Amino acid sequence: MENKEWIYKEYINRENLILHAPYEPEMDFYTAVKNGDIKKVKNYLKNGLSSTPGLGLLSENRIRNFKYHFIITAAMMSRYCIDAGLSHEQAYSLSDYYIQKVDRLDTLAKIDRLHYDMVLSYTELMKNLKASSKYSKPVIRCIDHIYTHLHMRITLTELAERVSLSPSYLSRLFKKETGLSISEYISVQKIETAKNMLLYSDYSPSQISSVLGYPSQSYFTERFKKSTGATPLEYRKHR
Repeated sequence: MENKEWIYKEYINRENLILHAPYEPEMDFYTAVKNGDIKKVKNYLKNGLSSTPGLGLLSENRIRNFKYHFIITAAMMSRYCIDAGLSHEQAYSLSDYYIQKVDRLDTLAKIDRLHYDMVLSYTELMKNLKASSKYSKPVIRCIDHIYTHLHMRITLTELAERVSLSPSYLSRLFKKETGLSISEYISVQKIETAKNMLLYSDYSPSQISSVLGYPSQSYFTERFKKSTGATPLEYRKHR
C-alpha cells in the first residue's frame, strides 16, 4: 500500500514551481485558458508553439529553446488558473507532469503535440471547475477526496462520514448534481488518470492497474477497453 501511495502521490503532487516571465503579453490567450474557453484556445493553438511569432531566444539550441518556452507557458497557466480558483495541488502537479514529459522529447513536432495537450488539459480543468461551481459543498468535498485518493479503495460509507451525511442521501445528492453515481464517477476518474499515465509516464499497464486499485490487470484492461475502445497498450501506442 505504501508503494502504491508513493507512486500515485508522485504522479499528482507538485514539489517546485518553475517561474519565468512571460515571453510576450498574450494575456488574451491565458484568459481564455482560465475561462475554460476550449474553442478559443484551440484557435490559438492551431499553428503550434514552434510557429508562434516573436518567441525570444532563450537558447542557441532550437529544441532546448522551445522546451524553455514550453516551461514558461506551463508556469504562466499555473498562475492564471490558480488565480481563477484551481487548487495549487492540481495546477502544480499538472505543471510537473508536462515539464517532466517535455524534458524527454527530441523533436519540435513532439513538443508541439505535448504543448497542445498541456494547454487543453488546463483549459478543460478550468471548464470543469466552472461547471462544478453549481455543486454543493458536500459533493465538492467528495470530488476532492476522490481525486486525491484514486490509489485507494473509496466507499460510499467513507465519503458519507467525511461530509456528515447519510449514505443514501449523499448517493442521491451526488447523482442529482453530477449525473453519475459515486461508483461511476470514481470509475471515470480512474480511466482518465490511467489514460494520462499511459501517455505521459513510463508506468506499465500492470503498474497503473495496481496503483489505481484495480483487483487485477485483466479487469483493468477490460474496463479500459470498454471505455476507450482500445487496450492500454494500444492506447499508448496509437496516441
